[in-house]
Amino acid sequence: MKSISVNNISKSYVDIQALNNLSFDVEQGEIYGIIGPDGAGKTTLFRILTTLMLADSGTVTVEGLDVIKDYKQIRSQIGYMPGKFSLYQDLTVEENLNFFATIFHTTIRENYYLIEDIYKQIEPFKKRRAGKLSGGMKQKLALSCALIHKPKVLFLDEPTTGVDPVSRKEFWEMLMKLKKQGISILVSTPYMDEASLCDRIALMRQGEFMQVDTPRNIVDTYPEILWTVQSNQMHTLLNDLRSYPLITSSFSFGEIIHITVKKGITANELNRFLTEKGHTDISIQTIQATVEDCFMLMSNKKMKEQ
Repeated sequence: MKSISVNNISKSYVDIQALNNLSFDVEQGEIYGIIGPDGAGKTTLFRILTTLMLADSGTVTVEGLDVIKDYKQIRSQIGYMPGKFSLYQDLTVEENLNFFATIFHTTIRENYYLIEDIYKQIEPFKKRRAGKLSGGMKQKLALSCALIHKPKVLFLDEPTTGVDPVSRKEFWEMLMKLKKQGISILVSTPYMDEASLCDRIALMRQGEFMQVDTPRNIVDTYPEILWTVQSNQMHTLLNDLRSYPLITSSFSFGEIIHITVKKGITANELNRFLTEKGHTDISIQTIQATVEDCFMLMSNKKMKEQ
């Protein structure tokens, strides 16, 4: 039995198609990542999967239960951590956790082993109101509350957005431990570097999955020649690169620019072109693609097809 099975679901808001005939499965005990920018449809998908919203068409099962007919049973078997912090800001850490344990007819003591590694990091602040916690501490509390009833499936909608890098790393270490306990995890994120930590990922754009595979397979099948380019005039470099006919795509990646090029072009030829444009201190290097490069390539192709 699949932990999550989605078949041809669609959802629209007036003139916006949030989800377009989407289908996928999540295996039991798998970390399945949905990678995409804001507006891709991730939150709409999560709200449908967690029985908070109805799809316009299609079917969804979670642990073999239908999200419409069996929604009450599903809610007792899943944990959901929405992107926006949604716990009670005026309650303390301890009071929030006790509240969630109580509504699921359990106790903190009964399932403490599930949250021990997480909760012990915030236990020194258990008398502090949730609204006064830092971003990383709020994240740990929200995850503890989502786990306290021992769910079979965990839904995490952009759980690390706005959280510092150290807390992000710690959070993913927690997810790896939860996976070992057999919990299925569906996680969405706009951070491409988190994709490599998932068993499988779906690259999502405008309500559709462009590609689904392991992070390694997606990177290994990147079909283009990929270079990085830098110069002393980064403010004009992108436009100059886009004007060169043998370059097929150019995107800024922080302080460098990633380009894909046609076969036959050499770094020396590009260097001469940029020198003629007034650039100096030019650096051109061949690199291995990342998940973000794959996402940008597929998005670019989709835009050209439309």
